[in-house]
Amino acid sequence: MQLETYISDLLYRYDCVTIPEFGAFLTKSVSAKVHESTNSFYPPKKVLSFNEQLQHNDGLLSSYIAEVEKIPYEVASQKLNKHVKSIKSYLVQGETLTFDNIGELVLNAEGKIVFDPSYHINYLTDAFGLSQFVSNQVTREVYKEDVETIENVIPITVTPEKRKSRPYLKYAAIAVLFLGLGGFVASNYYINEIESQNQLAQEEANTQLDNKVQEATFVIENPLPAATLTVEKQQGNYHIIAGAFRVEENSDKKVAQLKALGYKARKIGVNKYGLHEVVYSSHVDRLEALKTLRDIKRTHNPDAWLLVKALN
Repeated sequence: MQLETYISDLLYRYDCVTIPEFGAFLTKSVSAKVHESTNSFYPPKKVLSFNEQLQHNDGLLSSYIAEVEKIPYEVASQKLNKHVKSIKSYLVQGETLTFDNIGELVLNAEGKIVFDPSYHINYLTDAFGLSQFVSNQVTREVYKEDVETIENVIPITVTPEKRKSRPYLKYAAIAVLFLGLGGFVASNYYINEIESQNQLAQEEANTQLDNKVQEATFVIENPLPAATLTVEKQQGNYHIIAGAFRVEENSDKKVAQLKALGYKARKIGVNKYGLHEVVYSSHVDRLEALKTLRDIKRTHNPDAWLLVKALN
């Protein structure tokens, strides 16, 4: 029985997965954080823990095993109880029990189960695609401002030159003024004439163009046949996630790669963290989606996971 696989699938969607008569794996969401000394940035995630006191059978794990393996619920419960007895015997013998992508369990000197969680997988689906990264420390430079001193300059005093009175200059100025006014009036008249002629020419050109357009008749002798395209629209609330990308161009490349491999890949939108999600396929039937997910994890991408979401 691939017990760790079943538990791992359920931890994406539930905060508590109980193994009857053994204990429960719990998840708690924590926010993103920054390590000040190392400048490391950690995305939001689910922190795993184990509680040996929670052993009551809530039916979640047995129902999931029965659904995946297509067996009755009672048979799934019996197989689970048998497997629990086996792992308990391993712990009693001092063995370290390893659950892939979950963590390790071992008995301490007092006979209590000690859990060491794995940090390889983030079970917070909203943070899928986000990873830890280290940023260079920001250094700031302070520049000294130099103020230039403006020297006082002795102002130069201009003394008007005394000139002798010349009466003929007054008459020359009056003549220049009249000539300037005459030229201004003539210039305005000439400009108005040009604008009037341009307006008439433009109206005549527009009239000829309208007549040409009205007389034109467009006839297509051999029209192309109508093309009918059949597009398969994917439906369903069960989506097998292939990746989530900050840059939309990268998500388009991922869709093209998966389609080249034969998958019905597509983008299903942006999650609340601004990441463009790409799916292998979408399914209406839950069992079909789980079967496809197992095949993809085994043959193509072990990090693929199932998203249950109704798309708008």
